[in-house]
Amino acid sequence: MSIWRPSTTAILMAGVVIVVIAAAVSFMLSHFQPRTEVRLSSGVFHLRLADDEPSREKGLSGVEALKSDDGLLMIFDTDDKWAIWMKDMKIPLDIVWLDSSKKVIYIVKNAAPELSTDKIFTPAEKARYVIELSAGATQQYGIKLGDQATFNERGGQ
Repeated sequence: MSIWRPSTTAILMAGVVIVVIAAAVSFMLSHFQPRTEVRLSSGVFHLRLADDEPSREKGLSGVEALKSDDGLLMIFDTDDKWAIWMKDMKIPLDIVWLDSSKKVIYIVKNAAPELSTDKIFTPAEKARYVIELSAGATQQYGIKLGDQATFNERGGQ
């Protein structure tokens, strides 16, 4: 017959606390994305950063709603004709491609989530950055070809 000691309870409780903390940290790391402030035309946007393949591939998939100043900034290591699709999207988007000097080179307005992978949007020129905004944002803020964006690629304001 074993005796339940206070030290056994303390060890068990410490183990439970460690498991809960590890689960919380894991959840936060998988759901937190750094943000940066992007100024483009008359808009100031607070965008999530996607600067690696997994975060760019996920994009805004599953997002139920965006505020008018919210969205995603995808940063690529090289210039290319980066293609965007609407896989697992729940809201329509305006998609803006920027070249390496952060100048707007291509815009798709109101890309519908129903398009999923049926339609792939590709710019005519090589781009370094892609911005996804709520549908209507390009019109609301007067974003057009040739506009210059300013932002910090490493996040922060």
